Amino acid sequence: MQGDRILNILPRGVRLLLKKRITDFEYLQEIRLRTQRPLLLIYDGEEIFAERARGEPYIVTKEDLREMVDYVSSYSLYAYEQEMKQGFITIEGGHRIGVAGQVIIEAGKVKNIKHISSVNVRMSHEVIGCADKVFPYITRQRELYHTLIISPPRCGKTTLLRDMIRQISDGNSYLKGKSVGVVDERSEIGGCYMGVAQNQLGIRTDILDGCPKAEGMIMLIRSMGPEVIAVDEIGAEEDVHAIEYAMHCGCRLIATVHGQSVEELKKKPVLDRLIREKRFERYILLGNQTRVGEIFGIYDDRTDCLFRERLPEKRIC
Repeated sequence: MQGDRILNILPRGVRLLLKKRITDFEYLQEIRLRTQRPLLLIYDGEEIFAERARGEPYIVTKEDLREMVDYVSSYSLYAYEQEMKQGFITIEGGHRIGVAGQVIIEAGKVKNIKHISSVNVRMSHEVIGCADKVFPYITRQRELYHTLIISPPRCGKTTLLRDMIRQISDGNSYLKGKSVGVVDERSEIGGCYMGVAQNQLGIRTDILDGCPKAEGMIMLIRSMGPEVIAVDEIGAEEDVHAIEYAMHCGCRLIATVHGQSVEELKKKPVLDRLIREKRFERYILLGNQTRVGEIFGIYDDRTDCLFRERLPEKRIC
């Protein structure tokens, strides 16, 4: 089913090639199509140039991109103008189709994108249970610590966040189920399609899809009264102000940020203040040296290491 949804929106030439070359779509992370460039796949954290039967690279054509855009937009790109302003369209299954090309500006703001020259399919993956091992370290007496997930790109941070939300919402052996408000600015956490989340986020979860993080956090506090707020990829100053506001209102915060370490985040003035003031009580550091989603370490608010993963042979997230 996962593979079928993606194959159905790919141009015919690419579709036939992937059917022959990809045996397990669970490990396929990205498909990158660039005009007059080789077709590139990100598979299990590795870059792969898709090749034809005789070892020749598959070169993406303008016709390939035109065909794919037609499939993704159901032959009506105008109907997706709002999504195109953000540079991507989310399709059924929560998969994100990013686009690049000539940007149309109106009144100083992006109105649309035309003459599309690049398409990036980012696969949405659910790994139920991949957050199991973090809960002993981010909970105490059946309550949740403010937690920040730190990760370089393509290391599974959104996958981990998604499963944490599900378990916090449904409840597990470490805490009772809590109401969770999710601000899903890029439609990646819930993978909403026509307003309905395609990923499992739990029975007590409310989602603001496509909403800016800072505005969304405040909106949720005022309208839904969440016990926990979850956001992906913080970093702007307004995000930090909203996080502080939410914490002052008694909400627990679960967030992610791009980075290699806590020390790297300290070099960013906006995030450094959060760290110095010990706003977050737990830090989860991810990597992908051996596999996507490996946990390099879990740290407390003084950045003392509480847990370091012994990497198993089998992938977990």
